[in-house]
Amino acid sequence: MDIRYVFEVPKAPAYETLALSFPEWGVVRVDLNRPKKLNTMNDKFWTEMRQCFEWISDQYDLLCCVITGGESKAFTAGIDLEMLKDFTQGKDPSRNALRMYPIVKKLQAAFTAIESCRIPVIAAVHGACIGGGIDLITACDIRLSTRDAVFTIKEVDVGLAADVGTLQRMPKVVGNMGWVRELAYTGRVFDGAEAVRHGLVNQVYDSKAALIEGALALASKISKKSPIAVAGTKHILNHAQNHSIAEGLDYVAVWNSGMIQTSDIAVATKAITSKNPSPVFSKL
Repeated sequence: MDIRYVFEVPKAPAYETLALSFPEWGVVRVDLNRPKKLNTMNDKFWTEMRQCFEWISDQYDLLCCVITGGESKAFTAGIDLEMLKDFTQGKDPSRNALRMYPIVKKLQAAFTAIESCRIPVIAAVHGACIGGGIDLITACDIRLSTRDAVFTIKEVDVGLAADVGTLQRMPKVVGNMGWVRELAYTGRVFDGAEAVRHGLVNQVYDSKAALIEGALALASKISKKSPIAVAGTKHILNHAQNHSIAEGLDYVAVWNSGMIQTSDIAVATKAITSKNPSPVFSKL
């Protein structure tokens, strides 16, 4: 029988734009939670998203995360357009620019917190994923969607270049700069079937219920692996994404010089030799 240590459900902070739950051992679910506004990203959202994933990273009983659109018809309709009105205030362009820079950096930090979070993050996309939604999901480790989900890099249609991560992360996610450029230049809509063909999403599902079930099952599977191995793998993959192969090899050599001393290796090896499919690893 698979007997694990007692999972202590963390006392999650209260957020206005996000809702946290703990559907099973080691897994946290983060729902975008402005359903009446199609989960548009207002000023409060950006602060809470960063705070949420910094908090999750510090909770050592948590081992995998799933982000969903919650009860909304859309995963997210992107940035709240009311915010854009505040970005063009003032008469002096240079003063506007100086004020604008830290605002953009604040928005970027919200999704960088997902990318740098200690645990893997799975995006489960249903309905529309517009503009800032692409920025969000490309900061995640794994993306799943319904077959009829719709995506668009919408920023070109509101007169600006996407600046919160899409143009930096999406080419590396899909490995197809021509496709990304087409979408970014035109703002055209594409569906889950096209997204999976190009590698933006790993798998598509026929319904929202099946999508959530699949995402949580995947999170459950990840949460049962060695937490040292999973955290290390994410850390090394993030490093490799922005460094040469030689730099990455040297970095992982240094990393594993310390991490290879973990007791998880003995537990995993014993499980393999005894054909135990569910080894139990010590909590972090």
